[in-house]
Amino acid sequence: MQQSRLTKEEYRQAKDLDAARKAGTAPAEIDDEGREINPHTPQFMLKAPWYVDNGKVSLKHQRAPEKRKGPKFTEEDNFWYARGKRAGPAATKYRKGACENCGAMTHKTKDCVERPRKKGAKWTGENIKADEIIQEVDLDWDEKRDRWNGYDPKEHDKVIEEYNQVEEARKKAKASELDKQGPTTTSEAKKIAGLSDDEDEQDDDKYADAADMPGQHVNQKTRTTIRNLRIREDTAKYLLNLDTDSAFYDPKTRSMRENPLEGQQNDDGIDFSGDNFVRYTGDAPQMAKVQMFAWQASDRGNEVHLQANPTQVAILHKEYESKKDQVRDTTQKSILEKYGGEEYLEAPPKELLLAQSENYVEYSRTGRVIKGQERAKARSKYEEDVFINNHTTVWGSYWSEGQWGYKCCRSYIKNSYCTGQAGIEAQKASQLIK
Repeated sequence: MQQSRLTKEEYRQAKDLDAARKAGTAPAEIDDEGREINPHTPQFMLKAPWYVDNGKVSLKHQRAPEKRKGPKFTEEDNFWYARGKRAGPAATKYRKGACENCGAMTHKTKDCVERPRKKGAKWTGENIKADEIIQEVDLDWDEKRDRWNGYDPKEHDKVIEEYNQVEEARKKAKASELDKQGPTTTSEAKKIAGLSDDEDEQDDDKYADAADMPGQHVNQKTRTTIRNLRIREDTAKYLLNLDTDSAFYDPKTRSMRENPLEGQQNDDGIDFSGDNFVRYTGDAPQMAKVQMFAWQASDRGNEVHLQANPTQVAILHKEYESKKDQVRDTTQKSILEKYGGEEYLEAPPKELLLAQSENYVEYSRTGRVIKGQERAKARSKYEEDVFINNHTTVWGSYWSEGQWGYKCCRSYIKNSYCTGQAGIEAQKASQLIK
């Protein structure tokens, strides 16, 4: 409500009255509820917004709304309002003022929630919907957004009753099947009647699949294979040998190709002998040969595939190896017959003939290798042990007085020419002078 504009005299009187109320010489202002208003309250708090302003001075708009007292719905309303329910049977013909789409009298055409018809009930006079029950309810913010607002819990009893009827029909069908088959044992009768513990066993299997078991298993929900990288009870590979010169461990792929315990194999009681031991023992090398044969045959135009038809590939590989051996033996025999030299093929290795070798190897009394087959140290991408300008040591091999230099001549100038022992004596003489 817009107030009329005050004159200068009225504005001056209002100012004087406000000053008197603040000084305590005039009584405080009374609101429409009979409460006194503090004269020191700011004007922006006293002034009500335009949508709640009634033209009277009050602080009612600053107070929290009072909560509703008593039940919102009575027992006659079943303690809730009838949402989505229809009032009685539908009309048989269209009524004036009703919805043109569905024919109900309780809403207009623009508010109709029915599917828009090609020809509405106003023109066809068919399939007229019953009127809705309109109930005046005062819902707060949460009640308007409650998804279960208007739901009667007793409706769930119908669902339970329907399931019970289905279960009874299933048991009757099982009993009739039992009468027809005529089982001899009690367990078979229970199994046919559905009274056995199969459901409990299925539940146990379901819970067993969902358990966090080590190793590899299939998730029954997503039908995907789950593989744990390591069983909790297993010892990590890098803990088998804590020596820094032992087998290299790659933390990114969690692989250790060489055996961390040298001289010991799985036969000695250890569980891990390196990834290469598994890769190059057993049927793994033979499998790799078959796979290589399948690839080469496929490149030549033959339709063979190891995963699609492994039996065919295995048979073809066996025939290929036998023919290959025959051709090799025939070729070797023809060459020996033509040129001779068969006696040289049976000669022992050169290491045994000369009793010496370039490789230094130390053996124990039991014949185990002690030294001589260590893994070669990895070299960096930079050139190492490269000496320039007649130096015998590299730059950075000498340190003195906060400077790096060459140890062979104690020169602090990089890429300088080596002076040898004369440079060392000159450096000592300079230190004596200092």
